[in-house]
Amino acid sequence: MAEAGAADTGRRRARGGGGAARRAERTSTRHEVARFIERRIPDFEVLDAEALELIEANAETVLEEIGVNFVENPAALERWREAGADVQGERVHIPRGLARKLCATAPGRFTQTSRNPERAVEIGGRNLVLAPVYGPPFVRTYEEGRRYATMADFEMFVKLTYQSKWLHHSGGTVCEPTDVAVNKRHLDMLLAHMRLSDKPYMGSVTDPKRAEDSVRMSEILFGGALPADPVMTSLININSPLTFDNVMMGALEVYAAAGQACIVSPFIVGGAMAPVTIGGTLTQVLAEVLAGVAYSQLVKPGAPVIFGAFVTSIDMNSGAPTMGTPEASLILYGAGQLARRLGLPFRSGGALCTSKLPDAQAAYETANTLNAALLGGVNFMLHSAGWLEGGLVASPEKLVLDADQLGMLHQLAGGISLDENGMAMDAIREVGPGGHYLGCSHTQANFKTAFWRTQVLDYKPYETWIEEGGMDSVQFAARRVKHLLDTYEQPALDPAIEEALQAYVAGRKAEEPDAFG
Repeated sequence: MAEAGAADTGRRRARGGGGAARRAERTSTRHEVARFIERRIPDFEVLDAEALELIEANAETVLEEIGVNFVENPAALERWREAGADVQGERVHIPRGLARKLCATAPGRFTQTSRNPERAVEIGGRNLVLAPVYGPPFVRTYEEGRRYATMADFEMFVKLTYQSKWLHHSGGTVCEPTDVAVNKRHLDMLLAHMRLSDKPYMGSVTDPKRAEDSVRMSEILFGGALPADPVMTSLININSPLTFDNVMMGALEVYAAAGQACIVSPFIVGGAMAPVTIGGTLTQVLAEVLAGVAYSQLVKPGAPVIFGAFVTSIDMNSGAPTMGTPEASLILYGAGQLARRLGLPFRSGGALCTSKLPDAQAAYETANTLNAALLGGVNFMLHSAGWLEGGLVASPEKLVLDADQLGMLHQLAGGISLDENGMAMDAIREVGPGGHYLGCSHTQANFKTAFWRTQVLDYKPYETWIEEGGMDSVQFAARRVKHLLDTYEQPALDPAIEEALQAYVAGRKAEEPDAFG
């Protein structure tokens, strides 16, 4: 009753606050945000039709003969039974073709809207949407080193992401604020995304009740009712191998019923949670995604969903995960092909690395994964910026370094222009043999946009670099972080809506004691 009352209050107040919001919007600072990437380059495909058909056939065999577990979820087992699956205890054996048939009702692309319609993103097709790091319990900064993340850190990452030209999406759990109770921190995190940014965001998935809070708060944010397009794209991880727990599936059920998008994503460390071979891992990934996506369609046919694949390899000496490896790239490429054959948007990739610092190892591993994601046809890239130490650490300096490189992905994805300006025949005629192009008309007309420009890398002569302090990349990035935070201005939000959101959060927090376990 308290939740319904708070939501109703938000609906009433929102109707009267539009004028104030419009006045605030006219006086607020606007940040330039690049449109989501639209690829004009081909996808890199490593598997031929025969190989893809073999993997698909083996995945169907896994679903039918081995089956998948839906644990502590009697409603899910009943849905599968009614759909024609053979349910034995908590094990669901899915007849050949059934999961793929169910997946056919999921849309091949969809729009995720935001409170600022200019920030809406289209997920699927030839598009690539970039979202920041997700999930680390620790933060590392240049000034303080490594420590547990706080709510202040969370708000910092939301602000940095909001100010990035190249990140299209605010993300979700950009770090895990350990100074707020586990059962209540999702409320503060959602409120931060809704207040401090006007980009699309993700909902909470750590408990079905928290998913319901995400839906209720989104209803308040959007004036009392959700738009026709989804406003959240949330991460539903599968407990690989072949297990769907009641927490993640409960969150999926909430979001699918509300028409919100979910990423159905196996979480695999090759050699530990899947076979050591690429073909075996791809078979398991496809089987898990088929079952998860099919289940979302049992909850609500047509619910938007993304084919996820988060796969790393393992160091066989230490057992630690490894990232940016050739095996991970090959799995990404293959999974992208399987997703396109299934007709679903594809999630993978990111600025992944296992390095403890934003150093050369981090750069190599990150570059390998970012480029694989661009070439592999990824449509939604979580962890696009800020990731360190295998996902245990979020770094603001790494975030701005990564975000700078995302600008390069935008440029690469544009391909080669062969229009009249791109062919530059007038310039070649004007300069002729032995001349130079620095002062010609074509250069003057194009020099501002001709080449990608960094905001953090240093191209100055050695002498100038020394005079300015001889800083390394992390120091340059730290200076950039400080500048962004110093110049941050909160995007306009209807005061009545903000008040209603604050009231909902306060009301929900008062309903139960803090729990840190």
